[in-house]
Amino acid sequence: MKIAYTVYSLELKHPFAIAGYTRTSTPVILIRLTYEGVEAYGEASMVPYLGERAETAVAFLKRVDWKRFVQPFNFGEMITYLDSIEKGNPAVKAAIDIALNDLNGKLLNKPCYELYKADPLKMPVTSYTIGMDRPEVTREKIVDAAGFKVLKIKLGGDNDKALINTIRSASDLPLYVDANQGWKDKRQAIEMIYWLHDQGVQLIEQPMDKADLEGNAWLTGRSPIPILADEAVQRLADIDRLKGAYHGINIKLMKSGGMYEANQMILKARSLGMKVMIGCMSETSCATQAGMALAPLCDWSDLDGPWLTSNNPFTAPRLQEGKYQLNRESGLGLEGIDPAIFTSCF
Repeated sequence: MKIAYTVYSLELKHPFAIAGYTRTSTPVILIRLTYEGVEAYGEASMVPYLGERAETAVAFLKRVDWKRFVQPFNFGEMITYLDSIEKGNPAVKAAIDIALNDLNGKLLNKPCYELYKADPLKMPVTSYTIGMDRPEVTREKIVDAAGFKVLKIKLGGDNDKALINTIRSASDLPLYVDANQGWKDKRQAIEMIYWLHDQGVQLIEQPMDKADLEGNAWLTGRSPIPILADEAVQRLADIDRLKGAYHGINIKLMKSGGMYEANQMILKARSLGMKVMIGCMSETSCATQAGMALAPLCDWSDLDGPWLTSNNPFTAPRLQEGKYQLNRESGLGLEGIDPAIFTSCF
């Protein structure tokens, strides 16, 4: 197996502000595996709060014994092996997992979604995320969201109601809300939740600090709309303790270590009677299409990475009536990559 990679700066169309910080770009590593003449792709998107950097990702890739990965691929053993190399580093592990899933589909001549038994007819609508910003910029973002049927709004600051009022002055689309742990007082939070319910909000992610299990459970027991864990859940082992504290979870491949464990998380959440959203970081079409392959297994989708960035190196996935359209191409079904961007190999 041959490995090539590139360090890529994914530039955002607008500065992205949430409760706690603002950024204008995201470091990404794209990898290409070549196995028996077949090429496959993976992606690591390294948002600051997870602690990964391009340097740590490249160092991890160089520690992997790539000779271990031969068809038929055992993805459970693969993630156990990657975890044994070093704890953490979920994004670069996701890049490896995504590439191997793409490769597996191509070798079997089947789309990844078919291998995970996901029905394209059950694809949920995906939301378009709007970060905290000035009213005039917020309205520009709503224009950019043309074609989407749900808006996801970042809250958790000092002007939450004003931001929602700005949204409502320009759009009557259903809303998802992500508070990013920004609400500190549970009684004020439940008042806000009821107000948001009246504004057409359909779910809320991570209203309070991820460590405040009791506070989030208190809200979940009183909320008229679903409350989802986001920062509180990264990998499969996190889910059991969240039952009763949240109505559901938001799974992101960059936190779960890739598609295999994300699917295991979906199955686990379902067994506990919990709802599931599949979300994303700032991502290219590569990680987005990996998420799309699992999205029909979920209740909600927030896979808008290619639409929030200005230099996606792949062809954007097809969106119709707010839903992604899965194609019949084998693997992830990626298109449009320029092979010349892969400037390093080992």
